[in-house]
Amino acid sequence: MTCFTNERLFEVSSTPSPANAKPEVSKKDLYKAFVASLSGTTLEWYDFAIYSAAAAIVFPQLFFPTDDPMTGVLLAFSTYAVGYISRPVGGIVFGRLGDRVGRKNILVWTLILIGIATVLIGLLPTYAQIGVAAPIILVLLRFAQGVGVGGEWGGAVLLSGEYGEPERRGFWSSAAQIGPPAGNLLANGAFALLSLVLTNDQFMAWGWRVAFLVSALLVAFGLWIRLKLEDTPVFRAVEESGDKPEKPITELLKTQPKQLLSAVLSRIGPDVTYALFTVFTLAYGTLVLDLERTMVLSAVMIGSVFQLVLIPLAGHISDKINRRWVYGVSAVAAATWGFIFFLLLHTNPTLWMYVGIPIGLFFHSFMYGPQAAFVIEQFHPRLRYTGASLAYTIAGVLGGAIAPAMFTLLLNKTGTWVFVALYLAVACCVTIIGLVMGRDNNVEEDHEYLESINKTRPVIAGN
Repeated sequence: MTCFTNERLFEVSSTPSPANAKPEVSKKDLYKAFVASLSGTTLEWYDFAIYSAAAAIVFPQLFFPTDDPMTGVLLAFSTYAVGYISRPVGGIVFGRLGDRVGRKNILVWTLILIGIATVLIGLLPTYAQIGVAAPIILVLLRFAQGVGVGGEWGGAVLLSGEYGEPERRGFWSSAAQIGPPAGNLLANGAFALLSLVLTNDQFMAWGWRVAFLVSALLVAFGLWIRLKLEDTPVFRAVEESGDKPEKPITELLKTQPKQLLSAVLSRIGPDVTYALFTVFTLAYGTLVLDLERTMVLSAVMIGSVFQLVLIPLAGHISDKINRRWVYGVSAVAAATWGFIFFLLLHTNPTLWMYVGIPIGLFFHSFMYGPQAAFVIEQFHPRLRYTGASLAYTIAGVLGGAIAPAMFTLLLNKTGTWVFVALYLAVACCVTIIGLVMGRDNNVEEDHEYLESINKTRPVIAGN
């Protein structure tokens, strides 16, 4: 078994990679990996986003009834945070398994877990029907959703990223990054459609449940796509060499703590940005600005449509330009836009909801597009699932988990949006610190590792 020392982990070769360093991957398999990564994360984020939208406009009334509407929203956003807090459990459990048993197998189980939890939420009786048991069960199901998502992201970015060329990792890894806006688009679209065709009483009585229950069909489609795909060439190379880590988490913490911290910090700003423009704006628009729910949902959907193109574009650009610069400049822009957005929002709420949310998601796209590649290239190939999953889940707790509740709390306590915008700015500064700590892409690490595996393979006569 090959032993990788700390020096080996970070060795940069100046020797050009041989043409056959990477096992041959057909275009068909490459596109299948891209679609499997995209479709799976889209379906899982549909499930996750349905909950997010419901936490802003449904759950405060049905599961957390109080005399103060803003208190109900705060309680609902607290259960929203549970889905982030439980992610490290998924990251630890599924992350280490992903480096031990493979990317594909784990991605199947995470999809099933989230699908079951989401369907059960759609069938859950309300507070009026079963009392305090309703919010307790809701929290447990939200916890299960978070565990699934915590194990999903690391494998999804590796599925497409390790099939594609390391030199184009920004673009290929962005497949999983398209999932959240695509899922958010489907989720908000489902809620907007139901709001249009149903009366408010019908929507609150049973309409919202439809959006949760249809996830069973979506998950079935995602499983069909993923089960048809082989595991990544990189994992197959690790498996062939017999070099799978025995204790991936322990090894990661001993050999790459700085890289883990860099990856964690780099994710804070994008998570908080996304929470502000896709979750908090729903509550702010309806409760503070007295806007129609469907109008705010439509603004989020417009921004999500643009993100479907902007995220892979940003990933592609980061392959051509230094990835950390693309990421960092976008973080500065997002921090600045938070203040401008709220200022303009109070001059013409309808106009600036429609314009301001897509602009905020534009800046988010140029952080989020390069993010997957930046995070996974901090870690050695044999520890990538563990490293990426831990970074993703820990950052989720520190960033996206508490952001909507903190936004609401700051607004409640101060009566002004200024501290909401300031919170976003601080989060983006944390991201910049993480980027400064990180390392640039080292494509030789992939090529050299795969080359060493190829040398151990027997030569077949006639080939």
